[in-house]
Amino acid sequence: MTALSTDQQYSPLAGRNAVVTGASRGIGAGIARKLADRGARVIVTDVNLEAATATAEACGNGSFAVELNVADADAVRTTVADLIGKLEHIDILVNNAGINRDAMLHKMTDDQWEAVLAVDLSGEFYMCREIGTHMRTTGYGRIVNVASASWMGNVGQTNYAAAKGGVVSLTRSIAKELARKNITANAICPGFIDTEMTRGMPQDLFDAQLDKIPLGRAGQPEDVANLVAFLASDDASYLTGEVINIGGGYKL
Repeated sequence: MTALSTDQQYSPLAGRNAVVTGASRGIGAGIARKLADRGARVIVTDVNLEAATATAEACGNGSFAVELNVADADAVRTTVADLIGKLEHIDILVNNAGINRDAMLHKMTDDQWEAVLAVDLSGEFYMCREIGTHMRTTGYGRIVNVASASWMGNVGQTNYAAAKGGVVSLTRSIAKELARKNITANAICPGFIDTEMTRGMPQDLFDAQLDKIPLGRAGQPEDVANLVAFLASDDASYLTGEVINIGGGYKL
């Protein structure tokens, strides 16, 4: 008889519906797969429906994909209402969608500033507002907002750092508001993670980042996904309003 994998034996999220934004690839796809491994049905959202569908198919558990631009408040409102009508309950929200448009302050354009704030901060707010309101009616919820180690400031990332700093403050505020409704909200701050995006860096810059990490390696999407899966479970029911670095000691 074939032995079950660890994740097949351990299903703390069985019966839960999880929405993960920006989940077509990289960290988001890793999170979606991990939540599904732990028993959740995952709604994979992304602006790239084809790639999101591939992720959803890899998840199984009745998971499916939805095309969504989180920066569009009307689209978020309509999509969430449709999902609630179909699923009846949304239990877990992971706000992972994000973009970067890096430039030094004196070269940063209005479009670069506004695009990053729209997706990385306003998008997380829209999703928290719509799904958080639903969670209040069900009396249960787990919200995990993906910020970044850059929220503490980074050269060439004025827009990105400002957005991620906003995510931290957003998370701490909604954690206070929603706690009495049995809803937790936590922010995670990934450091240098090995993804298609970071692999596109010049090798010397990639290696320079590794030199800053005490554990001596880049993080993997699964490292981040493991943390999200914990925060999404009832094992983390007394943890809310926290800001958790996951970067191999990058910010020590």
